[in-house]
Amino acid sequence: MKNNMDFKILDCTLRDGGYYTNWDFDKDLVKRYFESFDKLPIDYLEIGYRSNPMNSYLGEYFYCPQYVLEEAKENSSKKLVIILNEKDVRPEHVPNLLEPCVGYITMVRIAIDPKYFKRALSLAEAVKKLGFEVGFNVMYMSNWENEKKFLGQIKEVDGIADYFYMVDSFGGVYPEDVKKTFDIVRGQTNVDIGFHGHNNLQLALINTLTAIDCGASIVDATVTGMGRGAGNLQTELLLTALNAKEGLDLDFNALSKVVDPFAEMQKDYEWGTNLPYMVSGANSLPQKEVMSWVTKRFYSLNSIIRALSNQSRGIEDNIDLKNLKEGEKYKSALIIGGGPSGKKHSKAINEFIKGQEGICLIHSSSKNSQEFKDILTLQIHCLAGNEGHRLEDSYSEMSTKDKLVVLPPYPRTMGTYIPEKLEDVAFQLQEIKFTDKFHESVTSLAIETALKLGVEKFYFAGYDGYSGEIKAQELELFNENEYIFERLRGKGNYTPVSITPTLYEGLEPQSVFALI
Repeated sequence: MKNNMDFKILDCTLRDGGYYTNWDFDKDLVKRYFESFDKLPIDYLEIGYRSNPMNSYLGEYFYCPQYVLEEAKENSSKKLVIILNEKDVRPEHVPNLLEPCVGYITMVRIAIDPKYFKRALSLAEAVKKLGFEVGFNVMYMSNWENEKKFLGQIKEVDGIADYFYMVDSFGGVYPEDVKKTFDIVRGQTNVDIGFHGHNNLQLALINTLTAIDCGASIVDATVTGMGRGAGNLQTELLLTALNAKEGLDLDFNALSKVVDPFAEMQKDYEWGTNLPYMVSGANSLPQKEVMSWVTKRFYSLNSIIRALSNQSRGIEDNIDLKNLKEGEKYKSALIIGGGPSGKKHSKAINEFIKGQEGICLIHSSSKNSQEFKDILTLQIHCLAGNEGHRLEDSYSEMSTKDKLVVLPPYPRTMGTYIPEKLEDVAFQLQEIKFTDKFHESVTSLAIETALKLGVEKFYFAGYDGYSGEIKAQELELFNENEYIFERLRGKGNYTPVSITPTLYEGLEPQSVFALI
């Protein structure tokens, strides 16, 4: 089915959606995607990146090997597109990356930081020589007014680019911004103009329709809005609106067949806008960190909003605390996590603590802290992520006797929140040395605090791990903790022991019941 209107639609679900799946997609899902879109009024399908090798795992549609190109061409009658990330690709890379695409790919788009627009022109010339249509996806549209040099270079795309895209990377522009920017670009070049809208402020639809009214020749969308951060304009929403507004012929059965599986995926990955994405969009702040905070870690909304507020005002943090100093030494530490076993076996754990001489308790989570409130030995609460609020909620009456709170080193990405009653016993670590990464992890914070206190024996409770079908963020946390335990083992003669059931291979299993 053709789109007979005077503009084209490009669906980039497999490319932009890869930010959530690491560019791996189920084979049956991809097959359904191609089958459905063959019956829908979409002109182009962007199937992924072509990339030089990276030093991390990135999946199938980040590299689009030859067989992916062949399968896509075999299963789809649409014009196929791949994208290059200009920051990682130079003209000399073009033959190796793009010659295998000849005969399969119609258009090559280039994701461009406006600061490197001039450099991108050389890359585009090399791409154009191979016979591809070329799209210039120029990012950070809401900040273009500060890029005077770039604005003066737009005219140089004439004869090189087929499409010049205005990309609302931060999801923060309004319809009047679309009109203003469109006029600026049109005043500089006769190249067809495109629009790619992010949905932080739920304005992707109206901004896209505005771009179309201004004369945009091509616009982007993704199924269910799947895409980096808050995501994009939903393909199904754009098509439905055009069906109602312009009489676009639309096969709703085909549309439903492709939407349904992505809607199921959305329940697990949770793309779409929320308050942090709204704040980042309104203030033109980068999506990468926000996406990590929202999807991979367990930060509270308050801590994320505080961090975004600090960024928008150029503030690194709001509290520089006293550093935790070496004082009384402890033979051992029991680090208590938030797993169910911490509460289930709390009576036995309490008995274990009472029988240990020179032990301190370090709470990496506040979930189980109430179970140990009557223990008289030193208790330290690690306040990273959401833990400050959790701790406050877990104690109706909070005593500072035999208690400290410890925060990551200053400046803290997520800002600082300390329950008011514990402000006088709050300290920060000067640095985290035992591990080379995950410095804002509560587990890292707990272990470095114990090392600071001279601890030689590490016990853990409530570090259950995850079983069955686990969410992506749970897997992320599990792998993070495994890495941290291995760094502790590698630091010296430390054998961390779990006294409650655990799935972590980095912890030596023992039974609390055998120790009391």
